[in-house]
Amino acid sequence: MKITTILYWGARIVAALIMIQTLYFKFSGSTESIYIFTTVGMEPWGRIGTGIMELIASILLLVTSTAWLGAGLGLGLMLGAIGMHFLFLGIEVQGDGGQLFLYAILVAGCCLFVLVQDRNKVIDLTKRFYGK
Repeated sequence: MKITTILYWGARIVAALIMIQTLYFKFSGSTESIYIFTTVGMEPWGRIGTGIMELIASILLLVTSTAWLGAGLGLGLMLGAIGMHFLFLGIEVQGDGGQLFLYAILVAGCCLFVLVQDRNKVIDLTKRFYGK
């Protein structure tokens, strides 16, 4: 098995597992999750909506034919999270030592890697959509 294939699968699994792991906190209304989304002015709709989108991204990432879609969605979500950290929350949130920020960076990196590996699928869809 080629190292690229191992890294590709590893990136998909890591990104999906991290996003799935955070769903409990979003959907259960944990104190930290409510604090985060209140701070950025998106509580409760943003917390629940983000959780749903992360669940969809995770499922798409784990299916080979749709991994690039999940990676694109996951990357967009994580860029939003990183932006919220920079603009409103700071790197450290309620004494977490920057763990949530680092998770967002890790998931974004994994999703970017998947997109680069699946770039031909993205290019093919773009050509089909635009008819070129």
